[in-house]
Amino acid sequence: MAHTEWKDAPGLPDFSLLKRLARDQLIFLLEQQHEVDKLYKVELKPIVSSSDQLCFLIRPRIQTVKWISDLVNADKVAGRFRRYKIIFTPQKFYACETVLEEQGVYGDVTTDEWNFYILPLDDDILSLELPEFFRDNFLEGDQRWVTTAGSALRLLQSVYGSFSKVYGIGRCAKMVYESWRELMEDGEQRTRQPEFAKVFLVDRDVDFVTPLCSQVVYEGLVDDLFRIKCGSVEFGPDVTSSDKSIKVMLNSQDKVFSEIRNEHFSNVFGFLSQKAKNLQTAYDKRRGMDIQQMKAFVADELKGLKQEHRLLSLHIGASESMMKKKTKQDFQELLKTEHSLLEGFEIRECITYIEEHINRQVSMIDSLRLLCLLSITENGLLSKDYRSLKAQYLQSYGIEHLLTFANLRQLGLLEEQQAGETLTVMESKVGKLVNDKTVGKLTDAFSSLAKKSNFRALSKRLALVPKSGEEYDLRVPRDMAYVFSGAYIPLSCKLIEQVLERDGWTGMEEVTRMLNGQEFAVTARNKTDAQRIVLVMFLGGCTFSEISALRFLGKERGTYYLKQME
Repeated sequence: MAHTEWKDAPGLPDFSLLKRLARDQLIFLLEQQHEVDKLYKVELKPIVSSSDQLCFLIRPRIQTVKWISDLVNADKVAGRFRRYKIIFTPQKFYACETVLEEQGVYGDVTTDEWNFYILPLDDDILSLELPEFFRDNFLEGDQRWVTTAGSALRLLQSVYGSFSKVYGIGRCAKMVYESWRELMEDGEQRTRQPEFAKVFLVDRDVDFVTPLCSQVVYEGLVDDLFRIKCGSVEFGPDVTSSDKSIKVMLNSQDKVFSEIRNEHFSNVFGFLSQKAKNLQTAYDKRRGMDIQQMKAFVADELKGLKQEHRLLSLHIGASESMMKKKTKQDFQELLKTEHSLLEGFEIRECITYIEEHINRQVSMIDSLRLLCLLSITENGLLSKDYRSLKAQYLQSYGIEHLLTFANLRQLGLLEEQQAGETLTVMESKVGKLVNDKTVGKLTDAFSSLAKKSNFRALSKRLALVPKSGEEYDLRVPRDMAYVFSGAYIPLSCKLIEQVLERDGWTGMEEVTRMLNGQEFAVTARNKTDAQRIVLVMFLGGCTFSEISALRFLGKERGTYYLKQME
């Protein structure tokens, strides 16, 4: 995004400050540990070391703390004395100290915190790197990470200045805001020129539809197939055309990637082909050069060309690998089914496709995605469909997934429609007039009307699904729908756009009601003329499709949308 230029674009904050702060604190903590023998990756297995002190840098996870406790107790049984220190990051929790006490090692271990709340992944992406945030908060109801998110906001405000306005929607978003506000009231207030204009906090469960849709922008596809972790990806032999895997950083420093990351996949091959031709032309300049010109070429251009050639080869290999896998999985049929679900057309045909997908065992995860997308867009499944699809899934992928269905039901991702009281009365009246078989057919019809899908109403109210039949030029996208082939504008991004346009939630009462409320808009004490940089904080994770959509929106509005992931 930093390489995308538009008129009067604001400059982005220098996030290297965050890295320096985290590095300096870690150095301070580690300086207390002398004569470091060796670094070990925590793999929950025995450690072989002759050192008389062990220092563990870990996330505050119960399983890891129990493993450390077992190591300490094993040393005690062997009559070995060592010093043990645990550094929790980003913070330590009372539950972890309780485990140490229960395991009888609390007095043998010293603990500390490394407050590394935010990891800058790119010029416009920050991450809390808490993959457990979603499960802990939204499924388990464990709100311990709320304080962590609030502390991250406090850190940003202390380094980059105060926010002029804060918007949010969702229960977790409201708690994070309250936590951040309390931390700011208790801490020292600093006045400096702010670098952020506004902050938008959004819960992941406000929009479940977007992460359930297949990604079709280049960076999203790379994540779906190869998994991007901490801003890097590992490409295997099928991409590198060798017997080795290569780990690559994916950010704006990669000149090839920065130009295709937000592009619809259908445009990527054409761009890469042109890039290869341009690169060859640059190499061909060597012909006919004299000695001085060749010397200048080698000193100024050759190294950069070789690096660009290496990256171009990798991204061409990745694109070819993606194309092979997606063709094998009937990707176009999958997209067609998703688009039909989003539009509310040919639902029975979609269910047939999902059944075939499950029975052919094409992809366990994709089958679940389709089931959840069907459920959310239809506001739950008819009982007969729910039971049938569930039985087929368990038969194909194993009875152990009963717990998966229970968890998805608890999250509201995959639900069975429950007939209301009005429907029951209606059925009883109809039952006096017709036979049972006919009643059954009418019941199915009434069930589909008994609950109006919130997604359908939201989609209509916010114009999330463009009118079918209209041609959409993916080479020159006209709105954020391009990230889903012109079929759907991400709900989360549409909310952000609308709220910022209105400078609040006024006029969106019907929308917030359908999203179960919990919206807020708060003006800071000192309203300032900050730059046009908006921080969007997704609580529970976000997709690269949403990041691309916000980049597009920022380019259209002359505003930077800075994304903060889980």
